[in-house]
Amino acid sequence: MTDVVLQVDGLAKTFQKPVLESDWPSFLRLLARGSFEEAFGLVGKSVAAVKGISFEVARGEIFGFLGPNGAGKTTTLKMLTGLIAATKGSATIFGVPIPSPHAMAKVGFLPENPYIYPYLTPREFVTLCGRLSGMKGRTLGARVEAVIARVGITEAIDRQARALSKGMLQRCGLAAALVHDPELLILDEPMSGLDPVGRKEVRDLILDEKRSGRTICFSSHILTDVELLCDRVCILRKGEVVVSGVLRNLLDGGSRRSELHISGVTDALKQELAKLGATMRPIGTSLALDLEGEDAVRDALACSLAAGATIESMTPKRETLEDLFVRRAL
Repeated sequence: MTDVVLQVDGLAKTFQKPVLESDWPSFLRLLARGSFEEAFGLVGKSVAAVKGISFEVARGEIFGFLGPNGAGKTTTLKMLTGLIAATKGSATIFGVPIPSPHAMAKVGFLPENPYIYPYLTPREFVTLCGRLSGMKGRTLGARVEAVIARVGITEAIDRQARALSKGMLQRCGLAAALVHDPELLILDEPMSGLDPVGRKEVRDLILDEKRSGRTICFSSHILTDVELLCDRVCILRKGEVVVSGVLRNLLDGGSRRSELHISGVTDALKQELAKLGATMRPIGTSLALDLEGEDAVRDALACSLAAGATIESMTPKRETLEDLFVRRAL
């Protein structure tokens, strides 16, 4: 049994521009004039949404898939689940090339905006999803009630979906992804539409799934959730991978920063500190300094003490996922 659950190799997707209704008059006029190249230029434009990305997800880990809007996250997840076809490249789930009904039988998928038939209740919708996965009978009924309770919408189990809030619909979609007890969860923005309490509950659920041996791959814009949950991350920018690796190593590898609070600072000392690359801002009667690197901190301390200033505090600051995201993906 391989330790790699999901393998992506050079996956790419290019969308062709559709013929818009507003383009047809110009298109036909250009054809009539014999301007074939110009005419087909109206409809021949393409957009490269994903540009040959590669990554892998190991068994039993939580993998975070990040990137700004339009980076290609949802397109990639749709290719992996067979909802759209890749232009080039390949991917395997449990060693089976996609698209594969056999592999998808072991996958629970939550789309970014789960569509739930408005006249179905959560019980009916999750039951339908269970049946599509091959479940039936009393086992299915008990499992439906269990996963609906797990996502926290038991009180709405027999309420029509059209009467549910966006957060409840999101939880219902999550229950549908869990109903057939999948080995791999692929979740597109699972915290979307949830309040802080709901986000914590979903975070706890994801951690519980990992402890029970599941592998989870999810995309998110909420970087604090990713930092709390993920073992490894992949950050996309304009359809390309710009950062990938073990989250702990990526953050530890950033520049060492420190914040110093100093009082009794003279103008001459400020000039010395500026030469060290310190970013300074007043806080009450003190001066706060942001410094990069251990050498800069040591030199700032030395010249401050030599000038008779008082060191009030020194706080080491590690790079956060947000810092890494802004630095590499924007």
